[in-house]
Amino acid sequence: MQEYILHNDNFILSNQPVLPVSNRSFKFGDGLFESMRMCNGKLMYPEQHADRLMAGMKALKLDGSSLMDEYFLKQKAVELVKRNRLRGDVRLRLSIYREGDGLYTPEGNSAGYVLEASPLPDTNYQLNKRGLIVDVYDEITKPINILSNFKTSNALLYVMAGLYKKQNNLDDVFMLNQQGFLCESMSSNIFVVYEKQIYTPALSEGCVSGVMRSVVMELAKSKRITITEAQLNPEVLKQAEEVFITNAVGGIRWVMGYGRKRYFNENAKMLSAMLNDTVPL
Repeated sequence: MQEYILHNDNFILSNQPVLPVSNRSFKFGDGLFESMRMCNGKLMYPEQHADRLMAGMKALKLDGSSLMDEYFLKQKAVELVKRNRLRGDVRLRLSIYREGDGLYTPEGNSAGYVLEASPLPDTNYQLNKRGLIVDVYDEITKPINILSNFKTSNALLYVMAGLYKKQNNLDDVFMLNQQGFLCESMSSNIFVVYEKQIYTPALSEGCVSGVMRSVVMELAKSKRITITEAQLNPEVLKQAEEVFITNAVGGIRWVMGYGRKRYFNENAKMLSAMLNDTVPL
């Protein structure tokens, strides 16, 4: 079956070229993206995705942010999934780029987009059966600035972290900010349980403002479970009782080991069950 992408409201075969060599996202990483999940035909948490997307576009000074609202995300996701005849759970990636010419200084600020869809093997947010093995990646740190909380197209830091992960046969790596504190994993936010208290790096530490991060924090709050946003020294990983990570596509995944340290997954199981209760039937 032929697969399609949606490029500026036009369906195009996924194996056909759509972006010229002059595209600013290709040349300068001039853009941003959203990774989303559809469960049982419903786009999950579209309002939160739209809020982050619009805030990111404003930060990048891209025009048309008000058009990328919740309705836009839901409508385009349904259109593409229907066109590709996808069933079950679906991963979606919306890439936004600055159109037009120019070198470092753009000649315009209009935005173009590409929406991709691919099937997911699991239904709902299934907690991983085998815990992840992780390490800390400290060869390159993440800067803290006004763009740190968004998923920009400039992803070389994550590419280098991915190479480190592959070379060391790891499931994921935790990255540090410019001050040497825990920031995030390659594609997820970090939660650490220490002395029975749950902590997560504050947004001021430079981590992505994850949609699933905020969802999990709200779920915990609804059960009067406190999650503290803080500055976390990576040394806490050696003393923690539990570590788990979250993102919009995978939900919650628990970490089993960091070096010789082994963790439990009690909170990850509980929060994962709560998360799946929000999925439409």
